Amino acid sequence: MRTRLAPSPTGALHLGNARTFLANWALARQRSWHITLRIEDLDTPRVKPGVIDLTIDLLRWLGIDWDEGPFVQSHEPAPHLAAMHSLAARGLIYPCDLTRAQIEAAASAPQEGAHDLPFPAHLRPSARPTAFTDSSPSWRFLVPDEPVNFTDEFAGPQSHTPARTVGDFVIWTRRDPGKPGQPAYQLAVVVDDARQGITHVVRGDDLLDSAARQILLYRALGLSPLPHYLHLPLVRGSDAKRLAKRHGDTRLDAYRAKGVPRERVIGLAAHWCGLCSEPRPMSPDEFRDRFSLNTIPHGPVTFTAENDRWLLESKN
Repeated sequence: MRTRLAPSPTGALHLGNARTFLANWALARQRSWHITLRIEDLDTPRVKPGVIDLTIDLLRWLGIDWDEGPFVQSHEPAPHLAAMHSLAARGLIYPCDLTRAQIEAAASAPQEGAHDLPFPAHLRPSARPTAFTDSSPSWRFLVPDEPVNFTDEFAGPQSHTPARTVGDFVIWTRRDPGKPGQPAYQLAVVVDDARQGITHVVRGDDLLDSAARQILLYRALGLSPLPHYLHLPLVRGSDAKRLAKRHGDTRLDAYRAKGVPRERVIGLAAHWCGLCSEPRPMSPDEFRDRFSLNTIPHGPVTFTAENDRWLLESKN
């Protein structure tokens, strides 16, 4: 059994990331899963210099260890290219040079709060190429109009129909005409999880609807077995939105620089996981040993001003 820690170096790790990575690590160590560390750096324009090293350093600071890696996604493009050629040969993808404005104009009813702009089916080309070439601004996956059913170990039975919510989604992008294109997140994570033998995916529930898209890609590429999914509620700010700069500086390195010990960060994560009724300092070993999916609240997890004040208290 294998899982992966897959941070993205588009920004420094924050408290919400710490809680998810600690939960993933503790579950893996309890269940004797092999842990792979994979740096998902394919969102090139947003990757910040030095963040990869800082991310690895902060994971170690939290007491998190792994058995393999770190692997850096952008260093191994061949498997992603092979997947694109395979999908193109079966007519399952097509190039698309439509702008966001053009897609918005063609969409009859944009969905409020959607992460992706829904792609109307009538914009599909009538004829599709039989070979993949890295010359178009993007390539889209031909999404079948069918429900995708699976059971999430935490969120329970799921049924999603990507054709109705996002339509044909982008799996390859080429932002700079002078540089090679890159796989989009949905394709890259499927290819890398499959080739690295990942059997259990633990992540935030903002990616719950992505699981259906990824299952469709697993099937289209003939990859098996499908991983087991476990999506945990995100840590959000007081406005119910995911943690961001508007909620203050929640970066782990900022707290560390202020002298906050890791035991306080872990103790807050433990509180959010329902291991203690109030935050209290906790070691990595205690968190690992006490962690349980059964205590994690299914409702929203909120970072409050009181949480911030507790972290910054001088007494331990």
